[in-house]
Amino acid sequence: MTQLMGRPILEAPGEFGGRPALADLLAGVRTALVGLAVVGVPVLGLWVMTPYADDGAAAATRLAGVLWLLGHGAPVLRGGADAPLTVTPLLLGALAVVRLHRAGAGVAARRGLRSRWGGPVALWAGYCAVAVVVALHCAGAGLFRSRVLLDVLVVALVAALATAAGVRSAKPAGSEEAADSPLDRLPPSYRPAGAAPVVRAAALTAGAGLVAAGGLLVVVSAVSDALTGGGRGMTLLGRGPAALLGLLLLALVLLPNAVLWGAAYALGPGFVVGAGTVVSPGGAVLGPVPEFPLFALLPADGPGGWRLAALALPLLAGVVPAVLLGRAAVGLRRPPGGPGGAGGDGPEPWSPAATAAAGLAAALSLGAGAAVLGWLSGGALAGGRMAWLGPVPWWTGLAAAGWFALVAVPGALLVRHRGLAPAGQPTRPTLGPADGQSAYARLGWQARRSALRLRAGTYALVLRLSRPVRADGGPDAGDPVD
Repeated sequence: MTQLMGRPILEAPGEFGGRPALADLLAGVRTALVGLAVVGVPVLGLWVMTPYADDGAAAATRLAGVLWLLGHGAPVLRGGADAPLTVTPLLLGALAVVRLHRAGAGVAARRGLRSRWGGPVALWAGYCAVAVVVALHCAGAGLFRSRVLLDVLVVALVAALATAAGVRSAKPAGSEEAADSPLDRLPPSYRPAGAAPVVRAAALTAGAGLVAAGGLLVVVSAVSDALTGGGRGMTLLGRGPAALLGLLLLALVLLPNAVLWGAAYALGPGFVVGAGTVVSPGGAVLGPVPEFPLFALLPADGPGGWRLAALALPLLAGVVPAVLLGRAAVGLRRPPGGPGGAGGDGPEPWSPAATAAAGLAAALSLGAGAAVLGWLSGGALAGGRMAWLGPVPWWTGLAAAGWFALVAVPGALLVRHRGLAPAGQPTRPTLGPADGQSAYARLGWQARRSALRLRAGTYALVLRLSRPVRADGGPDAGDPVD
């Protein structure tokens, strides 16, 4: 960071003459300015590169401020008709949330248990102060304008949630009792003991699988457009170096949105690009769309080929969560002696009903997360026909929960059955050394007695067959009479 008189600018040491609140306030200001610089430097660089730019530097800084506000989900207005613009660039939003989370965790760790929330509140106030200045600067006339009060409220809400999450993550392990899970309130026969961490891990794993499926679809669409579609997306980039870099940067910050749209496509409901449109594996109904590289990847033909094969991706995304839940049902993924343990020797296996309840809880969690992310990834580009673009949140959440329940619940029951199968089969008794010797002795005596009987019977039969026979059929006179 830039140095001034041997001290970094806006550096927040532990004490400012006994005023740690000022340090936390400046930490919030620094967090907001760093995020603003991440957006502002490329925008100002493009403005410098653009030949014969009509707007001045104030318009470029206003555009940077608008993008920073949009990254927090704050709505802005576009054009002279004040058309709403609410599509959130999720890459910018993720950067802002991560920085706030880390800053909140750092303040909480520095303050310790003493005055835990005083420092985070000062951090939040410093961040919001920068948001107020940015919103006021972007409220003037121009291509994009901010809605000052609403934008500041949205930024303040996002900053509060991210900072609180960071403070919560900084708490020492075991400092507070674990909160009761809704699963703990189920009847005993349906209650999976200690299932909350496993359910959370299963839902996150399934969500990661769906995001990977969406990214795969975006990559396949880009390759297909380059090979067989004539490169429609690349033709939009050949308008000079500044336009090329601008479109590439805008496509980069919107790439997470495109990945989530691809995940909604793989789930089945797909997404919309304006009123009366739909893009799904069952077909695509499109009208005029804006000239943008990501929109050029939209399929323009009917169903068939690899697009229908995309429906198999949610099936694959449910395999690993099924294994996690099934192993937890057997007791292989839960600490021994925890909830549900039997005498401290290890956790008891879940019943089939409890295993299904854990799978359904993970499905509901995944559905709720998919609905929220689908809502965040969409928005409005203008009024009227372009009032909504992106996945329909409720359909996306229901599809995600349904696919997970269809795959993970039976899979978890199957893994549980296979894991508990050896315990239900009869096992051979374990014999000690003495028991083994006595059994060997018994088996040896029985074998010798059987051999003696067989030998005696064979000898008697040989004697009978070797006697001479008289003409009348009686025994020979020289032979002894029985």
